[in-house]
Amino acid sequence: HVQQVDPVEGVVKIDPSELGGKKVFVQLCCAFRYGREDLDVIGLSFRKDIWIKHIQLYPEAGHKPTLTPMHECLLKKAGEQGHAFTFDIETNLPCSVTLQPGPDDTGKACGVDFEVKTYIADVEDPEEKLDKKDTARLIIRKIQFAPDATGGPGPKADICKSFMMSDKPVHLEASLDKEIYYHGDPIKVHVKVNNETSKTVTKIKVTVDQTTDVVLYSADKYTKTVLSQEFGTFEGSLAITPLLVENKEKRGLALDGRLKDEDTNLASNTIIRPGMDKEVLGILVSYKIKVNLMVSSGGLLGGLTASDVQVELPLILMNPKPQVANVAKEVFQRLTVENFRLASRLTLAKLTTVG
Repeated sequence: HVQQVDPVEGVVKIDPSELGGKKVFVQLCCAFRYGREDLDVIGLSFRKDIWIKHIQLYPEAGHKPTLTPMHECLLKKAGEQGHAFTFDIETNLPCSVTLQPGPDDTGKACGVDFEVKTYIADVEDPEEKLDKKDTARLIIRKIQFAPDATGGPGPKADICKSFMMSDKPVHLEASLDKEIYYHGDPIKVHVKVNNETSKTVTKIKVTVDQTTDVVLYSADKYTKTVLSQEFGTFEGSLAITPLLVENKEKRGLALDGRLKDEDTNLASNTIIRPGMDKEVLGILVSYKIKVNLMVSSGGLLGGLTASDVQVELPLILMNPKPQVANVAKEVFQRLTVENFRLASRLTLAKLTTVG
């Protein structure tokens, strides 16, 4: 919610008779993966932990969270062996971002993710690698809702360009209705053209570019066009809607964190508050709209002497903030328990969080 993050609430079902005297821990980790997982086996690690927190659940070590309706719902499913936990997430951590893999890519996608892991061990942070049968993992996602105030004045840009052999310029102005737009909503780009030259305006081209800035391990920047549309109308409002469904094949496109078997959308803009460390955010995402006016001289050489008049507008794409009552209803409707049975010893419930 920009200024604060919902806690991660869950329940682990533990059968003490099968533990063999060992302890049970649950861990929440925010990590950045920037390479293929299968390369880890040859001694190269392409995963960096940004933030990690552990809680000992059994034997009890003082962690007694205030039970919420979510806890109570999960505890009913887990029965008497259920143990509740709550993680409070720091506000400066990044949101979940996935870099879209190519058609032939395999394994986990690169990006920032949050993982809940419950495991059986003697100590909180064991040095030796844990046996798979003693662990259960699931990915949750942290998403960010748009601020309440989305109706502020939108950006405006204009340019006045002169040409050779012409003593008067072309004036182009473009503006948006508001500052923040929701994913999937139409965006009206208001365009005004004042052509005082003898040249001919042939078309207007509107593009939306996504820039992904990987700041954690390098200064890499990637810009990909997520929408390109041409218009024959040179005045008024031009409606555009950048969508993921039209960009499914673009490798490296930034998407909002994806859960298993669920679709997602283009990544939301990264909101940087004063005092935040950009490097901790891992991946910064931003958008801009380019309005291109194609101007030609006409005649046989018109196409050869064509030139662009261009302005750029910043664009903020985010998820709408739902009503609290609707959020609670949706969570309980979609809540399922995925059993990760650890030699019949542990069960972990599925989680989702927003921030």
